Amino acid sequence: MNLMTDEKHYNTLNNYYRHKFPNKVFKIALNGGFTCPNIDGTVAKGGCTFCTPLGSGDFAGSKYDPLRVQFDNIKEMMHLKWPDKANYVVYFQANTNTHGPLTKIKSLFDEAITLDPNIVMISVATRPDSLPDDVLEYLGDLNQRMPLQVELGLQTIFESTSNLINRAHDLKSFDDAVSKLRARNIEVVVHIINGLPYESKEMMLETVRHINKLDVQGIKIHMLHVMEKTKMGFDFKKKPFPILTLEEYVDITVDQLRILNPSIIVHRVTGDAPAKLLMEPKWTLKKFIVQNEIDKRMRLLNAWQGDQYEK
Repeated sequence: MNLMTDEKHYNTLNNYYRHKFPNKVFKIALNGGFTCPNIDGTVAKGGCTFCTPLGSGDFAGSKYDPLRVQFDNIKEMMHLKWPDKANYVVYFQANTNTHGPLTKIKSLFDEAITLDPNIVMISVATRPDSLPDDVLEYLGDLNQRMPLQVELGLQTIFESTSNLINRAHDLKSFDDAVSKLRARNIEVVVHIINGLPYESKEMMLETVRHINKLDVQGIKIHMLHVMEKTKMGFDFKKKPFPILTLEEYVDITVDQLRILNPSIIVHRVTGDAPAKLLMEPKWTLKKFIVQNEIDKRMRLLNAWQGDQYEK
C-alpha cells in the first residue's frame, strides 16, 4: 500500500488510518496490569535496562483503574483538543500484554473491544517469547471479531546489544513469533531503537534489512531515551556512552526509511519520553522538530521510503 505524499515521503500511520477508517482515529493506551517475563524471573530479572517502572506505559492509563475508567478519561482528554467524531484503537501498551493467564488476557481484551461502539481496532504490545500456543489461538479468534495488531519489541538484531540491554530473548524467537502471528493473519508491528549503546549506523541499518526479510506490516522507529529510574540511567551516570545528535538520528532514520520495504506502514519515526525522567537526549522532547527534520531531509534528497529497498 503506497500512501506517500509530497509532504510525507513515507507511509505514515495517519494516512493509513485515513485510508482505512471514516473518522479521525485516536489510539487510547490502556494498562492491563501485566508485568514482563524478564522482570518476574520467568526468563530474567530486572527488565530491559531502558525501561521505566511503568514498563513503557508512561502515557497509558493507571493499572489501578478499571478499563472503562481509563478509556473514558483518555477519550475525554483527546476530545478536548479534537471535538469531532472519532474512531478508536484500544492499545494495551505497558509491559508484556500476553504474559499472564489466558483467562486474564481474554477477560481484558474481550472487555476492551466493547468499551465504545466506535472502536475499530485493538493493538497489543508484547514480547516474541510471550506467545504460547493457547494465547496465539485466542488472538487468532479475536482477530476474526475485531482487527488486531500485535506490536513486537525487537529493538535490535544484534545479540551483543540485546544482552547488554537485558532483552533476554534471541532473534529466532522474534522471527518465529512473526511467522506464527502471520499464519493467523494478524498484523505485526515491530519496534526498533536507534542509538542503543555502542551500535554503529550500519548495525541500525542491518536491523531494518532483517525486518525486510519478514512478513511485517508496520514499524515503530524510536530514539533511545536514557531516563532516570532505569538501570541504563544509573549506569550512564557512572559511565556515559555516546548519544546520537539530532543530525545523526535524522541521517540514520532517513537511510532506514529508504531501505525499508515500501509497503510497511511507519507508525513512528521518533518516540516520547516523560520530560521529568529524560536524561538524554534532550532534543527528543521537541518531537515535531524531529519529524520535520526527517521530512525536510527526505524532500531535499528527493528520497522516498523504499527507493533503495532490495527484495
